[in-house]
Amino acid sequence: MPALNLRPLRALGVLFLFGLLISLGNPARIFAEDAPPPPLSNLIIVGGDLNYPPYEYLDQDGLPTGYNVELSQAIAQVMGMEINIQLDTWGEMRRKLEEGKVDILMGMAHTTERLDEVSFSIPHAKVHQAIWTRKGTVNIRTVKDLAGKEVIVMKGSVMHDFMIENGIPADLFMVQTLSDALRLLASGQHDCALVAKLPGEYLLSETELNNIEPIARPIVAQDYGFAVKKGNKELLARFNEGLSLLKKSGRYRQIHEKWLGVLPSAGVPWENIIRYGSLILGPILTVLLIFVLWSRTLRRQVAVRTKELEREIVERKRAAEELQVRQKQLLHADKMASLGILVSGVAHEINNPNGLIQLSVPQLSKAYKDIEPILESHYQEHGDYPLGWFNYSRMRKEIPTMLQEMLESSNRIKRTVEDLKDFARRNDAGRDDAVDLNEVVQAALRLVKNTIDKSTSHFRVDYAVNLPRFRGNGHRIEQVIVNLVLNACQALTSTNQQIALRTWYERPQDQVVLEVRDQGHGMDATTLAHITDPFFTTKRESGGTGLGLSISEGIIKDHQGRLDFQSESGQGMRVRVYLPVYKESP
Repeated sequence: MPALNLRPLRALGVLFLFGLLISLGNPARIFAEDAPPPPLSNLIIVGGDLNYPPYEYLDQDGLPTGYNVELSQAIAQVMGMEINIQLDTWGEMRRKLEEGKVDILMGMAHTTERLDEVSFSIPHAKVHQAIWTRKGTVNIRTVKDLAGKEVIVMKGSVMHDFMIENGIPADLFMVQTLSDALRLLASGQHDCALVAKLPGEYLLSETELNNIEPIARPIVAQDYGFAVKKGNKELLARFNEGLSLLKKSGRYRQIHEKWLGVLPSAGVPWENIIRYGSLILGPILTVLLIFVLWSRTLRRQVAVRTKELEREIVERKRAAEELQVRQKQLLHADKMASLGILVSGVAHEINNPNGLIQLSVPQLSKAYKDIEPILESHYQEHGDYPLGWFNYSRMRKEIPTMLQEMLESSNRIKRTVEDLKDFARRNDAGRDDAVDLNEVVQAALRLVKNTIDKSTSHFRVDYAVNLPRFRGNGHRIEQVIVNLVLNACQALTSTNQQIALRTWYERPQDQVVLEVRDQGHGMDATTLAHITDPFFTTKRESGGTGLGLSISEGIIKDHQGRLDFQSESGQGMRVRVYLPVYKESP
């Protein structure tokens, strides 16, 4: 039997193994050739920009290369995926992803605006966007300087989106690639170009453009990673898992350092530096560390003690202010008590003769009615005759009117004295009475009627009908109303300005409300913020103590109510008093 010649078979076997090894070592590179890939059901189309070095671009042979390409190939290898890398203009790639012709993009800057269209992977790089200008340009340094300028951007790029989303008023000129943007700027056209810093440096070295440069500080730094069409969570999870595996194995570090060159190298040099550094600098560092720790401890102790002293100062200042407030309030209470004694004595002296007048005037009125027929008969028989300083024909009309006015004036004296006694009387009763706010307002206005008449010729009061009663002490609320009305009178600069009071019921809050509004000089916001502070006054030169509104606010708070102030300088003042409606206790 003749011997078989095995050399041809061996040669075919070697060629087959060599082709198989090439396919296993770099499957994506085969599918990146112009020839169409074999029809595989699980083939993943990976898209990228054809001119975005060093991330992704076509090399001199027209094949995909760059950081993103090698990283995608490594992920496909560890995850057992078959991928086909296709590069085109960036705008075309985004359109293909949206139409489903591309499954995933190798690199896209993460922005909030793009989350409606795509889902991003874990970031695998950081892209720093920059403004490129021609050398010697000094009027463009920040994004704000782009307003009104002619700006070159790549169509569909992240900076294109950035300019639109931020509404920057610039004239945008679109190009298809970053190199087109740089060449257009270098040719002297337009004012600047928005190009990522690292790709711009790569393109600058290749195109030998020496008249353009980026500004020193990047305008924005963005996370950069894979992107899939919104909702493709399964594919995104596979690439995230592959990226994590590469980071754990150290392969990601190698690829990143190879293309981007920003990670520190590891190995023996660092070990030597640490070993020799510990021998030489160890003692010095130890002493410095001890000094730093001691210094920090000392600073911490000083800071703690300083805070304690500041707290003590604040507390003492607050205590001193509260003591002054209490002293002023005690002095005010003592004055009110003395006023009560004085008013009681004066009221007694006034009420005695006034009581005699009130008894005598009705008697005189009755006597005149009885004698009037006799006087009238004499007038009819003998004609007019003198009666007092005037003739009877005049006095018969004047005498009844005079007697009635005397009686009304006497009653007014009596009411004024009673109101004055009620206002000055120290009332230690509780705040559980059912009080009519309209009646309290009327009593307060009777006390300050003369001041109102002297201050304004336009005074108006509107009382609400069927106003619910509030729970409290009418005399103390009367003191508040008197204070508010006097303040309004003092704020007026002319008698033609108006003071208006009105009461009403707010059903949703179940409160009765009194409003005092004037057209005086008003207050600015700074003054209004301190209007109820103790001892704060704008009338100190005229004897003001700054306690009136402070005490009034305390009285209203004791009644579970509140004071509300609203004013503008030169626009008058509006004060509202809110008091809860009286309700029977169960």
